[in-house]
Amino acid sequence: MQLRAGWGRLYDPSVASTPQSSDSFILRFSELTEESPTRPRDAVLRAFDMVLSAFFLLVALPLMVPIAVVLFLTSGRPLFYRGERVGRGGHVFEMLKLRTLRRDAEERLGPYLGDELVQRTREETTAIGAWLRATQLDEIPQLWNVVRGDMSLVGPRPIRPRFFAELVEELPAYWQRLVVRPGLTGLAQVRRGYETSMAEKLAHDLEWIADRSVRLYLRTVLATGWRVLRQSLQGLVR
Repeated sequence: MQLRAGWGRLYDPSVASTPQSSDSFILRFSELTEESPTRPRDAVLRAFDMVLSAFFLLVALPLMVPIAVVLFLTSGRPLFYRGERVGRGGHVFEMLKLRTLRRDAEERLGPYLGDELVQRTREETTAIGAWLRATQLDEIPQLWNVVRGDMSLVGPRPIRPRFFAELVEELPAYWQRLVVRPGLTGLAQVRRGYETSMAEKLAHDLEWIADRSVRLYLRTVLATGWRVLRQSLQGLVR
């Protein structure tokens, strides 16, 4: 019921029509997202983003150094993956991750989405990359994206522009993810698995956009922290 309520408050067929493809990517969606009112709590959530992401970066720094050394010795350069993702209002930004795939893997994976992308990504993953992905430590550099304001700690996971353009055609309410900053984690990631359908992930994303409360934000951050800790310990045992 909660998911349906969130969907009902956000999805309005009268404004969900897709703009013309001839317009620039940002212009296509910025006008739509600007019509969504901001809330006083959004400023509070941004303050939490700044404080918590800076704290987590400091805590992770001693761990990042040995990981970077091992990554360099086993996989070479570059150490970081930089990929274009769609942010709030259709703004395209460069998302950071520790590199877990072979060089130029993004070019080879570009045409794929869904289950086939999952399978091909596994084939492109390096040895240390598999451990980093299993423990989710490859996501640590995205804390810098949060500090910069590209992302939030909690929100819909960012997606590549070409896939966003496809999904906004298939799912009429998909563009409404651009009302908020994309997240380092989100309700869909805490509640469901990586291979969950895009439609189901969207339902969880819309619930977050409709709620956006400090309580749900903190619950999601804590749930993610516990999951990362558990997966990190499991990764050490393997």
